[in-house]
Amino acid sequence: MPLDFEFSMAFQPIVDITQRTVWGWEALVRGIEGEGAASILARVNDGNRYQFDQKCRVRAIELAQKLSLPSRLSINFLPNAVYDPRSCMRVTTEAANRVGFPLERLQFEITEVEQVRDDGHLRDIVNEYRAMGCGTAIDDFGAGYSGLNLLTHFQPDVLKIDMNLIRDIDQDRTRRLIVHNLVQLAADLPCTLIAEGIETINEARCLADLGIRLHQGYAYARPGFETLPQPDPTLLAHVHSC
Repeated sequence: MPLDFEFSMAFQPIVDITQRTVWGWEALVRGIEGEGAASILARVNDGNRYQFDQKCRVRAIELAQKLSLPSRLSINFLPNAVYDPRSCMRVTTEAANRVGFPLERLQFEITEVEQVRDDGHLRDIVNEYRAMGCGTAIDDFGAGYSGLNLLTHFQPDVLKIDMNLIRDIDQDRTRRLIVHNLVQLAADLPCTLIAEGIETINEARCLADLGIRLHQGYAYARPGFETLPQPDPTLLAHVHSC
C-alpha cells in the first residue's frame, strides 16, 4: 500500500564533549511544515509500515547529502517493518549510492519502545547492516521492552540511554547509580554510550563526571527542520572543563 501522506526530517546533533565536535546527527521524522513526529507516526499502521520505513531512510539520506552532513547519520528503523533484510538494505544502498552518501557513515537505531516480534529476524537485520558496513544502536535503552534481552541477542555498536534516566540525574542518586553501572556494562561489552535528552548544564556535567562523552539534547541544540544545527561552543567548553 503506497503512503498517502508526506513527511520530512529534522536533525539533532550528537556531540563529543572531549573533542568539542559533532560526532553525528540523528534524523527525526517531521511533517512537511515541521510538525512533530507524533502527527506522522499516528498515520503509520501495519498496511503502510514497510513503505514508511523505507521512505524514512531514503528521505534522511537524501537530505543529509543535500546539507553536506559531514559525519555519522543516525536513522531510526522499525524492525517489525523489515520483511527481508537484504531487500530492505538494497533500497538503502541504492539511495546512498545515488546521492553519494558513504554507507559506513550510516547508523541504524532500533527503538526499545517497539517490541520486537522475532529476535532471530532482528539478528538477521543487524547482521545485514554490519555486512554493509553500517553501525547499529539500541535507542531509548532503559525505557521500554526488555532492553537487556535485546543485548543477549545482538551486541550493538551504540547504546543510547533513555532520557528518563538522564532527567535530573544530578539530583537523583538512584539514576546516577544506574547510569554508573551502564558505563561499566558498556566498557565490558564493549560498546559506545550516548546520553540523550539532556536539558540542563547540570545534567551534562554529571554525565561527564560519570564518564559519558557523547551527549545529545536540548541543552546543546534543538532539532533543526531540514537543517544541521550546531551546538553552542561555549557550552561545550564549559561542560568539558568541569
